[in-house]
Amino acid sequence: MNEIFKFIIDSRKAFIRLIDELTVEQLNQIPAGFNNNIIWNFGHIVVTSQTLCYVRTGILQDANAVKFNEFYKRDTRPTYTVTEEEVAELKAMALESIEKIKLDYNSGFFPVITPFSTSTFGVEIKTIEEVLTTTVGHDNLHFGYALAQKKALT
Repeated sequence: MNEIFKFIIDSRKAFIRLIDELTVEQLNQIPAGFNNNIIWNFGHIVVTSQTLCYVRTGILQDANAVKFNEFYKRDTRPTYTVTEEEVAELKAMALESIEKIKLDYNSGFFPVITPFSTSTFGVEIKTIEEVLTTTVGHDNLHFGYALAQKKALT
């Protein structure tokens, strides 16, 4: 699992590098043909991994306990202009949350998951290991959207 965590962290660092190349105005802009923006895609991966790991295992009872979840969860769209302060907080959370999940995983903190099907890939997830493996694909799906959005902006 160390390889999975390393890959998640490395890909999030790549996403952060992309964000660092753009202005906050560009991050907030919704390119033609898209229904969200680069910062929404980034915020979405930050809240989704925490929600899947902590809510789907029953550790947290309410997904709104995950900071920013109400703005970046599935089926939401950008509804406000994200500030530079929020961008900085999301960047920190992107890495810190995975480090916390890694620590909790290595200490055996996660209980058994109630199986669920993902909306993105339509596969049944039955273990925390499957959640973490799916996180790799999910993060990179949204990174790909962000790369396409950047191209559409420039």
